[in-house]
Amino acid sequence: MKLAEKLVLAVSGKGGVGKTTITALITRLLSESGKYDILVIDANPDSNLADVLGVKITKTVGDVATGLRTSIDKGELPPQMSKMELLESRVFEILKETPSFDLLVMGRTEGEGCYCLVNNLLTHIIDTLSKNYDLTIMDMEAGLEHLSRRTSRDVDIMFIVTDQSFMGIQTAKRIKELAKEVHIEFKKLYLIGNRYPAASENLLMKKAEEIGVEYGCIVPPDENVLKHNFEGIPLTKLPSNTPAIKAVRRLLTKVGLL
Repeated sequence: MKLAEKLVLAVSGKGGVGKTTITALITRLLSESGKYDILVIDANPDSNLADVLGVKITKTVGDVATGLRTSIDKGELPPQMSKMELLESRVFEILKETPSFDLLVMGRTEGEGCYCLVNNLLTHIIDTLSKNYDLTIMDMEAGLEHLSRRTSRDVDIMFIVTDQSFMGIQTAKRIKELAKEVHIEFKKLYLIGNRYPAASENLLMKKAEEIGVEYGCIVPPDENVLKHNFEGIPLTKLPSNTPAIKAVRRLLTKVGLL
């Protein structure tokens, strides 16, 4: 299935609410559908998404960016290549291709000093790269200030994940407010309650209405997810009828992607 337009999905929220788990489940279900060419970007500095998806990564974009910065400082750039061309070639080299999706892990840059040039180049490269896919799925770090540095493209669908805490809801509210400050436009914003009991669904619906976002779903506590994460088993190997999978499937059907 080719979409009429390229879509960018992002998953954000307070640290520790399970953004990476939700991103992995979304990636699994959309890739299993066979409808889309998918690029997954792990923009969370903790860089756990590859492990949760069962993909081995040896180098991150942060490693590449650090290497380029070092080469610039030492004047060691190949004379026949521009900085953009060199960085782009290195990013494409570390793009991990799988039968179901392609994965790019941002990681962290190392060392001191300003990475403004490298960050600007990366923004252009990621924007260009994502246009080659039907869907780009981004696992974000907490907050939104960094998002404008990762991509200048608008995010079509933002899934804001919260847990059962006041701070989780407050972070969701700030994400909505910060979007205007960093000039990011969302076509849809959905609030997801992760590890929420069914009895709390109405409460979360009310909070979504108060914040001014759409209610997405609750993902109930799931022993299968806990066991897989604890033992380091990729969530791609979860039983297809497990409660978390069922909840995210309903969400993606509601959004219109399944």
